[in-house]
Amino acid sequence: MSPADPPAPAGRRPGRVRLPRPMTTGEDSRVTTFELFFDLVYVFAFTQVSRLMAETHNAAGIAQALIILALLWWTWVGYAWLANRLPADQPFLRTGMTVAMIGVFLCALTIPEAFDDFDGGLYGPIVFAVAYAVVRLVHLILFFVTATDDPPLLRQLRVWSVSSVLPACAALIIGAAIGGEVQAWVWALAIVFEGLGTRALSPGGGGWRIHSVAHWSERHGLIVILALGESIVAIGVGVAREPISVPIILGTATSIVISVLLWWSYFRRLATVGEHALARLSGGPLVKLARDAYSYVHFLIVAGIVLAALGIEDAMAHITDTEPLGWFGAAALGSGIALFAAGTIWFAVLVGERRPYFRGLEAVVATVSIPLLAVLPPAAALTAAVVLMGVVAGAEGWIHLRADRREAQSSTAA
Repeated sequence: MSPADPPAPAGRRPGRVRLPRPMTTGEDSRVTTFELFFDLVYVFAFTQVSRLMAETHNAAGIAQALIILALLWWTWVGYAWLANRLPADQPFLRTGMTVAMIGVFLCALTIPEAFDDFDGGLYGPIVFAVAYAVVRLVHLILFFVTATDDPPLLRQLRVWSVSSVLPACAALIIGAAIGGEVQAWVWALAIVFEGLGTRALSPGGGGWRIHSVAHWSERHGLIVILALGESIVAIGVGVAREPISVPIILGTATSIVISVLLWWSYFRRLATVGEHALARLSGGPLVKLARDAYSYVHFLIVAGIVLAALGIEDAMAHITDTEPLGWFGAAALGSGIALFAAGTIWFAVLVGERRPYFRGLEAVVATVSIPLLAVLPPAAALTAAVVLMGVVAGAEGWIHLRADRREAQSSTAA
């Protein structure tokens, strides 16, 4: 050290560079543009999941695709929790999340051969498993490095990583190495580690935190929008190479109405009710509601949309036919609507919404009507789905309107 150099501060080694402390998320923070950019890789992933379902065209393929969707969902959930703690547009977070984006995209690229490796090139299942592990490990590193000032969170991260994330990554690699029919079961076990392990290890919220209710609600609303985007893309995929015709125009209009009704069912009221329910809580109860109603239940909502999109795509691919839609398209469309309705019912109950009787009726009718949808022509099956969802949406809207008017009159009288 030269005489002109200032003395090193007490407690710090001379020449040591200390990284600036990351900025934490404020209570009124919203989703950053980098988070929106980060989510674009999941748009491609949703499309690849749909492709796997469509190309296998059987129940086993749908089960495999849903396993992959659940695994990718937990990667997205992890970064949603991270970005709720720290704004994602900071250099350190951006760098790590960029690496994660590459990993998620590689996972998405290998989805078509995640269970059935293509000839030539690298072994697809292992590539998927390793890329997934990289995404999860980067998430852990980012969380650990930025949680040094939060001992309860550090303790939670240690337990979570050893008993949930690392076993899940190991299960994926082992399953990929084994291959065959066993692979799907071992990968399903990874989902158990990721999902049930997380909940069992933090029954009271653990050391997790929700720093911004507005960010949390908006973040999950945006992933629902991205899934709805897949339902729009599915319309075009089915008929993109066909000459335009009246049946295609009518089928397109009907399919878009289905997507709009899915949007209405979530955003017209439920999204706002959920955010208000979160805003009334704090501490452990807030974390539990954020975890259960969003990290868990929203997977059902997204999976329902993806399945419904598969049904729409199958119907649009044969929209000019007068032959029956068939069991595959009917099962995808009916079960997708039913699963979406079931997810919104569970979400509504958790956030204290009025009893969603009509959603329950929608789920039941959509399920039992699958045999009917299977024997209807594609155009008629899409129309039947619109009628069912439209009746439910109209009934709910009327009930809520009457209830809101009564509340307004009561407030005025008081």
